[in-house]
Amino acid sequence: MSGTLYLVGTPIGNLGDLSPRAQDTLAQCDFIAAEDTRVTLKLLNRFGIKKPLVSYYEHNRAQSGEKILARLLAGESCALVTDAGMPAISDPGEDIVRLCAEHGVPVTAVPGPSAVVTALALGALGTQRFCFEGFLSTSRRSRTEHLESLRGEKRTMVFYEAPHKLKKTLADMAAYFGGERRISLCRELTKLHEEVWRTTIAEAAARYEAEPPRGEFVLVVEGAPDDVPDSAASEDGALELVERYRAAGESLKAACRRAAEECGVSKNELYSRWLSEKGE
Repeated sequence: MSGTLYLVGTPIGNLGDLSPRAQDTLAQCDFIAAEDTRVTLKLLNRFGIKKPLVSYYEHNRAQSGEKILARLLAGESCALVTDAGMPAISDPGEDIVRLCAEHGVPVTAVPGPSAVVTALALGALGTQRFCFEGFLSTSRRSRTEHLESLRGEKRTMVFYEAPHKLKKTLADMAAYFGGERRISLCRELTKLHEEVWRTTIAEAAARYEAEPPRGEFVLVVEGAPDDVPDSAASEDGALELVERYRAAGESLKAACRRAAEECGVSKNELYSRWLSEKGE
């Protein structure tokens, strides 16, 4: 009979958030699969738990996942943890859950803290309908397609972002969503220097142009107003005009100004979107 895979939620900042049930599960399982064994060892030491640790993360998910599956099939139980938050959410743990499902290995969750719902609850931007979009790709094409697909999204959107990528992300969001769109920037959640700043995308972009971002961010972005689809179509048409005017020899600024006037869209947003998509 196979063992069980336990998905154990771990604290996203404050170690006191590890639940009693999570502590019991970590103490009773046969071994623990961890994103970073050093981080998990600190957590285990805090609660006096001693268990064998194996590494399971993005770059060894295939090889390590097969080994973990073999041990589960042999009857051992495993607790899967990430450095912070819920395993399998924007995390390679989703692969091992799929493997277990395919091989009939029981999987159960020991719920714990989640940066997504914590930020959503604090963001004050509507929680009845939302979508989690994870990290934006660093590939220009994938990033552009992702943002374009969300231009008319009416639900509140939640993103993860690293500090060194925040300025670029805010600039791109301003180009696709508009600088006036509301955003809540949730930084260092549950930690000593937790900050939730509710502002607009334009104001956030201006702040972090002037000062370097610090800490891990969760971005909660207001959904699109009802008229966005028509506006998006107008901007798409304006981009086509910019292409035409540029081919005729006009400067980028002149082409954007002329196209924006003809299509009734923001010149600055059109210019920003052109830079984002064309890389000029």
